[in-house]
Amino acid sequence: MSDEMLVPLDLYLASGIHIGTTQKTRDMERYIFRIRQDGLYILDINETNKRIETVGKFLAKFEPEKILAVSSRIYGFKPVLAFGQKIGAKTITKRFIPGSLTNPNCEDFIEPEVVILTDPRADYQILREAGLAKIPVIALCDSENYLSNVDLVIPTNNKGKKALSLVYYLIAREMLKAKGKEGEEPPFSIDDFKSKDEED
Repeated sequence: MSDEMLVPLDLYLASGIHIGTTQKTRDMERYIFRIRQDGLYILDINETNKRIETVGKFLAKFEPEKILAVSSRIYGFKPVLAFGQKIGAKTITKRFIPGSLTNPNCEDFIEPEVVILTDPRADYQILREAGLAKIPVIALCDSENYLSNVDLVIPTNNKGKKALSLVYYLIAREMLKAKGKEGEEPPFSIDDFKSKDEED
């Protein structure tokens, strides 16, 4: 794994990917770079950068349709749906039907091999069911998240539109790279992951 930034540092900073909340958990302490004067915890961009690259390589081992990306947070809807469309993953936005991962009799039952959560607190039901079904969980985690049942963490602002667009775009791009398409331009851009009101 390289120590190079996947995108220029300015782009990371402009997206607010490093801006945490005013709360922190012991689980997330290791990913916190500092605390600002206004009380906001600042996440370590270097760690975020490394984790995105790691997650891209990990996801590249799965068939795209066996990946499930989830967001019950409204700002995650567009990035998650774009991620699903661009790489062929399954997606769930809005309401998750309980039992979808654990009850074969459930009408919406699916059997993903890996799950990506936009926020393990907001997506708690899926986190719980993935744990019961022994499905590996990747989670975008802010400074106040707990990491129970989370197998791979991406420390990031998981509430901001720009941060979520950038993270999901980079995960998709790194997946393609890891599948041996490095050097090729991906068939999508970050704009495909942005909400309309976010575009410049």
